[in-house]
Amino acid sequence: MIETKLYKISDIKPNPSNPRTIKDDKFLKLVNSIKQFPEMLKIRPIVINEDNVVLGGNMRLKACIEAKLKEIPVIMASDLTEDQQREFIIKDNVGFGEWDWQDLAINWNPDKLEEWGLDVPEISETEKLSELKFEDIYFNPVEVPNIKLSDCLDLEKFNKKIEIINNAELTEDQKSVLTFFAYRFIKIDFENVANYYYFNADENEKNVIERLRLVLCDSGINGFIEDDLLRVHQLINEWSND
Repeated sequence: MIETKLYKISDIKPNPSNPRTIKDDKFLKLVNSIKQFPEMLKIRPIVINEDNVVLGGNMRLKACIEAKLKEIPVIMASDLTEDQQREFIIKDNVGFGEWDWQDLAINWNPDKLEEWGLDVPEISETEKLSELKFEDIYFNPVEVPNIKLSDCLDLEKFNKKIEIINNAELTEDQKSVLTFFAYRFIKIDFENVANYYYFNADENEKNVIERLRLVLCDSGINGFIEDDLLRVHQLINEWSND
């Protein structure tokens, strides 16, 4: 079913996978053309799918936004399969604008593109690989955690042991020594330590955390490295200065 009606321009979504491009000078001409002759949009309205995503007229939509139009004529093309929508995008633009050939070669089926009337130039494997996008291998949270240094410790068992020591009939010296023994019941949350180090610690705290061997870091002599190697490095520096 196909129908045409006015849509608020803010309700229409540009197609993020549209492979057609247009040079800046031609885009400005398109904007001026729409300003001077907005009736042209009634003759060639923008085509959208049932999700309000543009199938035909991505650049016209962009130009209409630049021209500060509030409403534009739209054809709603529903009941199209995903393949039919992709085919329409190509066929609607075969004779217009320019194409992002690398995008077409990587993300579209070249055999289908030729069947739809588009001659796709050969793109080398190196060019294809250069366009691949890799996500960061490190986890980056949507919300940066706000961790306090005290959040890295679980003192529940330790406090119970200290209570036992304090309630016992012992000398102060005995309690002092047994308190040291009780420290082994302190639980360190190393995940919180790592997150605190990365997101919340200042440089001084980071230096101390590294020297306490609480995190593994790859930062040369200032990071996770044995003291003996530090001394060797210092000796080498002294020799080079002699």
